[in-house]
Amino acid sequence: MIRSMLYATDLGLYAPYVMQHALGLARTFKADLHVVHAVEPMGLFAESVLQSYLDEQALNELHSQGLNTVMANIEQRVLDSFREELGEGQQDLAMIQSVQVIQGDPSQVILAHAQRLAVDLLIVGSHSHGTGAEAHLGRTAARVLQLSRVPVYLVPLLQRRRHGDS
Repeated sequence: MIRSMLYATDLGLYAPYVMQHALGLARTFKADLHVVHAVEPMGLFAESVLQSYLDEQALNELHSQGLNTVMANIEQRVLDSFREELGEGQQDLAMIQSVQVIQGDPSQVILAHAQRLAVDLLIVGSHSHGTGAEAHLGRTAARVLQLSRVPVYLVPLLQRRRHGDS
């Protein structure tokens, strides 16, 4: 029985397509839908550039307040994209129980959040940075598939299907 699901979004080009799958499953199972987006931590290069231009106090403020502001803005962007995508289907929006933006490695964030919420199903896109017609899974999708303790609904992304679809 599927009572709750977690949709992991990368906010990329195909996010609305994956979201439609998530909402369709939530409707079908009358399940709660949670949404998570992972923001990778700032890299060492970016951190060193900031350190060269900001004093320690300004850097600490940027890390605490700036990061919270960025995360809140991303959460708002996710909600706005849902509202825009759903248009008249505002009842679908009511199925979304939570939207969380969490900093960390995407696969670890998704798996930890799924465990914390005790969801019955994970929904992810098969995003890949591969070139050509090779059918590689993205790093995050592959890790989630390998390590998940609950079933994973993997949505193949459209760019993969362009060869051979009519």
